[in-house]
Amino acid sequence: MIVLGIESTAHTFSASILDDSDILSLESDMFTTIKGGLIPRDVAEHHINVCGRIIQAALEKANKKITDVELISFSQSPGIGTCLEIGALCAKALSQIHNIPIVGVNHCIAHLEIARLLTGFSDPVMLYTSGANTQVIAYQEGRYRVFGETLDMGVGNFLDQFGRLLKLGFPAGKKIEELAKKGSKYIELPYSVKGMDVSFGGLFTNLSRMFEKYKVEDLCFSVEETVFAELVEVTERALAHCMKNELVVTGGVGCNARLQEMCNIMCKDRLASFKPLPAKFAVDNAAMIAWAGILKYNVQKKSDSDLTINQRTRTEQVEVTWR
Repeated sequence: MIVLGIESTAHTFSASILDDSDILSLESDMFTTIKGGLIPRDVAEHHINVCGRIIQAALEKANKKITDVELISFSQSPGIGTCLEIGALCAKALSQIHNIPIVGVNHCIAHLEIARLLTGFSDPVMLYTSGANTQVIAYQEGRYRVFGETLDMGVGNFLDQFGRLLKLGFPAGKKIEELAKKGSKYIELPYSVKGMDVSFGGLFTNLSRMFEKYKVEDLCFSVEETVFAELVEVTERALAHCMKNELVVTGGVGCNARLQEMCNIMCKDRLASFKPLPAKFAVDNAAMIAWAGILKYNVQKKSDSDLTINQRTRTEQVEVTWR
């Protein structure tokens, strides 16, 4: 089955062509700034400007025409409303014009399913670390359940806000990672783990009062060591609670080499398996949307009746019919 996936939940507009599980193409364009953060109307305008070019590029790289596409899958939830709308409009227009079946998929679950496909893991725990989302997820009793999450801001948004203090622009995560590699002195910072959940608001408040007192490199180093230790702690408890022995880390922050190193150390101590994802499949991408659409459509065999976007659908609200 030839599938066109369209991703537009936040800063990235992406399109991908899959032939069943074979990824034929993946094209993406991410909104960035030199200073400041992510303004929804500006990101939506970015998506409008690039959507046609990105979809056409994905088709051309896969050596396919839109008439070859047998299914369109788009990110339906959760995300920034104005951004979700652009992807949904593109998907629905192409579906209606060319009479192609269409399904909407959950962005968070798509992250997990592409991780399962690429790692070969059958039943992993997923540490999902993106801008708005920070969750520890595992499959239990017919759904993907959230066993721990952030109580305030997602780890990616936290890093981006910290980056704005340092005037690093958007996104800031990669720049913080490079600065952290040059740091060596650990500065004691608030460590907030509450049961299975984490919190970054208090840490950010403290950083806003101290970022001018210390070397930027040492602050970045200390932030990574503190925040990633929190994430690994709750992830380890989820592995023990769920009695699972496979771990995947995904989302944009999941590309961070230090976070991957800490996860690998923890898994070795537990005799569990850990595999990092290639960066282009860990960040927001349309290949995961296409693959999740295939899994969903292969079960229901028809287009979705409800194609309305939903900014706030939680992971555990989605019925997983394909497992």
